[in-house]
Amino acid sequence: MPPNPMHEIDTDADHPVTQVEIEVVETVAAVDAAQWDACAAPEAADGGRPYDPFTTHRFLKALEDSRSVGVGTGWQPAYLLARSGGLLIGVAPMYAKSHSQGEYIFDHSWSHAYERAGGRYYPKLQIAVPFTPATGRRFLTRPGHEAAAIQALTQGAVQVAANNGMSSVHVTFCTEEEAIAGAAMGLMHRKTQQFHWRNDDYACFDTFLSALSSRKRKTIRKERRVAQGFGGEILALTGADIQPEHWDAFWHFYQDTGARKWGTPYLTRAFFDRAQDSLRDDILLILARRDGRYVAGALNFIGRDVLFGRYWGAIEHHDCLHFEACYYQAIDFAIANGLSRVEAGAQGEHKLARGYMPVTTHSLHWIADKGFANAVAEYLDHEARAVGEEIEILTSYGPFKRTGTEDTPE
Repeated sequence: MPPNPMHEIDTDADHPVTQVEIEVVETVAAVDAAQWDACAAPEAADGGRPYDPFTTHRFLKALEDSRSVGVGTGWQPAYLLARSGGLLIGVAPMYAKSHSQGEYIFDHSWSHAYERAGGRYYPKLQIAVPFTPATGRRFLTRPGHEAAAIQALTQGAVQVAANNGMSSVHVTFCTEEEAIAGAAMGLMHRKTQQFHWRNDDYACFDTFLSALSSRKRKTIRKERRVAQGFGGEILALTGADIQPEHWDAFWHFYQDTGARKWGTPYLTRAFFDRAQDSLRDDILLILARRDGRYVAGALNFIGRDVLFGRYWGAIEHHDCLHFEACYYQAIDFAIANGLSRVEAGAQGEHKLARGYMPVTTHSLHWIADKGFANAVAEYLDHEARAVGEEIEILTSYGPFKRTGTEDTPE
């Protein structure tokens, strides 16, 4: 999609004094890294971690430089910029999409229905982090300019879609606050669910286990014993401890999982080289090694207060090693580093028995065709009720002790 010329948006119809210029650029390299991150991660200006690394300049540039996004991928960068008086006050990671792969909030049924009715669903606009079902801000604003920037970016995305004859705009895994603000501006709010582990100020893994019912506690202890007895060692690596050889091994794991789940892995091999260069400090890499050979691994990204589980793979099967590498090692790291939660990625009710509880996730949607938009809005209303009921039921089956019940001695 070619860049749109810059145009102005009035961000306050009642008091038309704040004029914001909107621009679309095809590469994040067109924006100074410090200026982008002043909007994407202002909390990291003190040298600390961003809330999450996924919208930082370095992460998005790694996706581009490795050709994980761009020509031929179905994810064509079209980053949205908002300026006021020459100052960059907001940005959004936006992509023109020719399919619905790698999004994790699924709209395949929408596209099929619209095209059966004679419409053209693709291309569409997606404000998201590619291949990353992790909640975070999508309308990235410079402090002090939040209201004007969010309004301008929202209106700008819709205007870009309309100007280019695109069917829709989708803002996926946004924060609840953004979802509420977007709904107030006329976008449709969708609710889905994931499983997250929450740190209740646990001193150690055993403290966490003590909060579980006896049966679940015994199961997890058994799974950890089985996994850790696989005949090798489990390494937790981050920062300078991660070396190129580790990515050589992980690439084989990632390819195996990608081929089974998606047909073709989303990330290229070059992405992991870029990760070694610019993202090592954002990464926790769990590797299982046996007889001097890496046999399995899990990739996590470290946020300011959250650990984000992303990918798992193995070239040998060992009982319970998946649970250990993906879930229990993540909990260990979160407790040791005072993180408030672990997000374990999309789907997976098996996470419930391991202390990961259901939570609501959010997205926003705009559809140009009014009749189709009305049908989707009705569907979303029913879906939201179903998601709420499912979360309530799943929560009741959680592994934690029930209030007022006695625990069975071990």
